Amino acid sequence: MAWLIIKRSLSCSPSPPPAETLASSVFTILKHHRSKSRWNQIRSLCRPTGLTAAEATEIIAGLRNSPHLALRFFLFTLRHSLCQHTVLSYSTVIHTLSRHRLKSKAITLMQSALRHFPDENSPALKTPKLFETLVKTYRACDSAPFVFDLLIEACLRSSRTDQAVEIARMLQSRGISPTVITCNSLIRSVSKSRGCFAGLDLYKELSGVDSEAKARGRNVVVPNVHTFNEIMLGFYREGLVESVEEVWKEMGELGCEPNAYSYSILMAAYCEDGQMGEAVKLWEGMRIKGVEYDAVAYNTIIGGFCRIGEVGRAEEVFREMGLSGVECSCATFEHLISGYCQIGDVDSAILLYKDMCRKGLRPEGSTFDAIIEGLCGKNRVSEAMEFLRVAVRKYELSLKGKSYEFLIKGLCQEGRLEDALRLQAEMVGKGFQPNLEIYSAFIDSYTKQGNHELARMLKEEMLETQLPEEEE
Repeated sequence: MAWLIIKRSLSCSPSPPPAETLASSVFTILKHHRSKSRWNQIRSLCRPTGLTAAEATEIIAGLRNSPHLALRFFLFTLRHSLCQHTVLSYSTVIHTLSRHRLKSKAITLMQSALRHFPDENSPALKTPKLFETLVKTYRACDSAPFVFDLLIEACLRSSRTDQAVEIARMLQSRGISPTVITCNSLIRSVSKSRGCFAGLDLYKELSGVDSEAKARGRNVVVPNVHTFNEIMLGFYREGLVESVEEVWKEMGELGCEPNAYSYSILMAAYCEDGQMGEAVKLWEGMRIKGVEYDAVAYNTIIGGFCRIGEVGRAEEVFREMGLSGVECSCATFEHLISGYCQIGDVDSAILLYKDMCRKGLRPEGSTFDAIIEGLCGKNRVSEAMEFLRVAVRKYELSLKGKSYEFLIKGLCQEGRLEDALRLQAEMVGKGFQPNLEIYSAFIDSYTKQGNHELARMLKEEMLETQLPEEEE
């Protein structure tokens, strides 16, 4: 069996076995021929039948102290179809890469193995075949627990979150605890796919909170600040401010000091909940605690002030940000542009937009939408159309339905019905249907022009049409 071949190979010295087998011949070429011609020699030697998976496994096991060479050989056999590899040969090279901490290469091979060896024999799909084989070959390949952390990461990258969680559980049941970094990745993935409370439950399970795991001496994960950040972020995304506060409190009770990102999450939760006073207290608390403000923290408080229309205070923080040497980002400008448009100062918003472009930052669609709305709100529709034309040419912009609505309404108010109709046709071509506001704008414009018949027909069409709900 291939399993016995691995054990025999690992129990002896790295030199090839004395018997002149195909595997030993290939091994000799790999270890002692340094020229590029060795690959041609191997191809010639393996013709016409190639290598069996057991032979490839034996060779890779012998190369356990030469991980780069083992990987090159493995990939060479794949590229030239010299071997029909099995999950065992994959596992052997994965162990070799993992024990030498070649993380990215090991994960890439793991993802390939997960694709090539489906779990049809495991209806419950609790763990992949690769996990079972890695467990069986673990000691013979002189591996390290790190390999299972990499497998969990590979499962997460392959959208196999359930299997990743099950692997972590099985490892803990065997006295092996995944690293806190791996556990944080698991909590992040579970929170996104199953919801924030599922992420919280997983944290409690892995850390032994509210369980007998610690009492039984079972290995548990000691959470760090990033663990709590992942949990808070999950609750923040779902708008559960009180739950974010509870996690923040638990973090303090466990003696875990929050970092700048921790503060930013709770500040953002307060800002979006309308509790700007609490957000400001946190902001000032960071200074008292000596926690340095980073770009995320600055953007969070700037966005909070802009949200409530206090753009002046947001500008003060923006200037402080520059004096502190913290680089502003797209988000910084987007908050300020939106804030100025909200208070009706579209000229300041446009100046910021131009400054943003000079810095080489690419605006998001929401930035264009805010400026277009601001210009249309000031009856500067022609300027909004020109702004749109330039933006489309420069950034290949795709407008939202709301921006089309503002432009069409503005054109109708100016009596430019042909332009409005062309823009409506473009809007429909992009998948947006006219809503009540657009119908009303056309009806009002046709009525003002004395075209009562067309206005009547549009009104009937509007009443018969299933109109889309208004965007918030």
